Amino acid sequence: MYICTKFQKRKKLRYLTVMVISNRPLRFIIATLVACLPLMTFANPEVDSVKVHTEVAHETTEQSHEGAHAEPTDVKSKIKAFIGHHVLDSHDFTFFSDEVEGKHYGFSLPVILWDNGLQLFSSSEFEHGEAVAESNGNFYAINHHDGKIYKTDASGKIIEDEKTGFPENERPLDFSITKTVLSIFIAAILMVLIFAGLAKTYSKNGGIASGAGRIFEPVVLFIRDEIAIPNIGEKHYKRYMSYLLTIFFFVLFLNIFGLMPFGINVTGNLTITFALAIMTFLITNLTANKNYWGHIFWMPGVPKVMRIVLAPIELLGVIIKPFSLMIRLYANIFAGHIVLMSIIGLMFIFKSWLGSSLSFALSFALSILEILVAFLQAYIFTLLSALYFGSAVEEHHHEEAH
Repeated sequence: MYICTKFQKRKKLRYLTVMVISNRPLRFIIATLVACLPLMTFANPEVDSVKVHTEVAHETTEQSHEGAHAEPTDVKSKIKAFIGHHVLDSHDFTFFSDEVEGKHYGFSLPVILWDNGLQLFSSSEFEHGEAVAESNGNFYAINHHDGKIYKTDASGKIIEDEKTGFPENERPLDFSITKTVLSIFIAAILMVLIFAGLAKTYSKNGGIASGAGRIFEPVVLFIRDEIAIPNIGEKHYKRYMSYLLTIFFFVLFLNIFGLMPFGINVTGNLTITFALAIMTFLITNLTANKNYWGHIFWMPGVPKVMRIVLAPIELLGVIIKPFSLMIRLYANIFAGHIVLMSIIGLMFIFKSWLGSSLSFALSFALSILEILVAFLQAYIFTLLSALYFGSAVEEHHHEEAH
């Protein structure tokens, strides 16, 4: 029996060795094909190199005369500009654009500025950043680099610093209803309608959900039983359930909005994630008990000299916690948008049946993965918030333990 077992092991080892050796040429061939994808242009006719160089030189000369802010002409620059505009906020909501006719299909949003009084007008006056808007004798223009409104003269010229590249024009206080703000309103209205309807079905059916509420009821129970109670405790979890449910579905809905082809990038905006992290920070520290602050400024069970050293470190940790919440959500969503849009852009760069097909397949697989990331980031933000709340209300009995 021992001889048979040993023979089987040798046979299995020989089989695995043959598999490894036979896979090496296959890997080399696949790697070579992937490396040569940019060179494969089966769908394109050959172009005279002299003509190409002449056209490029002519375009470069024209761009130098037009200025540094000329519109990109080559495919790579257009893709880069499109990705940059996709992740930025906007003062209008555009579904799609026709570059040939120069038309944009969407709707305008209200612009609300405070500049020596209230300035209120429609974003259509900017003509998608190509015109100067006038309100009560004041002129405003949109900077193409950051999408923000600056005060200018009638010509709409924005002066940039030569060293830093930042605009030197005065910037009014902007309270406009941008695309990001509109998406937040839509998410809030959806949450009110969904969960108000869920609450009504509980009262009508004796605590049994019905209709669309059945989809969200398991998620609510999951947040209560798997996030709130284990990390906060049964004594205090009810105080934080409303916030935890709100933050989970709010982040989830905005993440799902970001996967739609309308250029909505809310949770990939640093100011939005900063506001969410500040709310968790304030709730954690305003509802914390004396044991929480005692462990920060005068840690029990530690020598007094070490307490003085550890107090600033613990206080720094209080500030780092919301910062990590902000960066984690922002970086994952923002990077997902950049990577996905870049892979889609490769289809227009390759212009070949093989390269474009692989880019499409990869972008499709990444889109499916982004759906998982949308749920995962909402779960992580809610879980970490619950952990912070639990540490703030945790009760310590040092005397009883001793």
